[in-house]
Amino acid sequence: MTLSVLLVEDDRDLRSTLGAALEVEGYHVACSASLADARARLNHADALPALVLLDLGLPDGDGESLLAELRRRGPVPIIVISARDGEGPTIRLLDAGADDYLAKPFTLGELLARMRVALRHRGTVAPPATTRYRHAALAVDLAGRRVQRAGQEVRLTPTEYRLLARLVRQAGQVVTHRQLLADVWGPEFIGHTHYLRLYMAQLRAKLEADPADPRLLLTEPGVGYRLVEPDPD
Repeated sequence: MTLSVLLVEDDRDLRSTLGAALEVEGYHVACSASLADARARLNHADALPALVLLDLGLPDGDGESLLAELRRRGPVPIIVISARDGEGPTIRLLDAGADDYLAKPFTLGELLARMRVALRHRGTVAPPATTRYRHAALAVDLAGRRVQRAGQEVRLTPTEYRLLARLVRQAGQVVTHRQLLADVWGPEFIGHTHYLRLYMAQLRAKLEADPADPRLLLTEPGVGYRLVEPDPD
């Protein structure tokens, strides 16, 4: 099972770097740059994320207010990541319900270790990363951001790649239209199913031997899409 992480961070570069690194580690990451977007994602999601990484200095308010809201919703692990250092802020936020506090700058290794501890304290074990997929002629390496068909490199647009990576994370399982739209485009797009039809057609044109008779990217009518299970090792 892929664990979902909500990353609330307004620094574009840090958000992109952390999001990509966590995806490689096997997490499914949804990113928000503001309190409003984070609230929208939480309100449109079928369930709370497995873990929240929360910055404090956001453009439309203080992340501390979202911490209080999340605590009222349930026992989701929350790690505050902030440039505000010192004993005072740390103690206050831990008392307010944060599971941990990590001052910027920090290393990816330290963040991952803190995440594993926070999840373990809530009774969840982080799964091993799914970074490679192979079935017949298709090979995907998420860590290297490489997609090959019959040994040849396939160039995907950023949106095509995110859509394929989302399906790779749950290969063999159906991913609903709502999940794909929210995770790839954002919660405000959950009604735009034409986006999925368009981009799935583009992916099939690049990855399927016969796009009109797909054998890899399968449609589950009225529900969503499924990437066939990978070949056994």
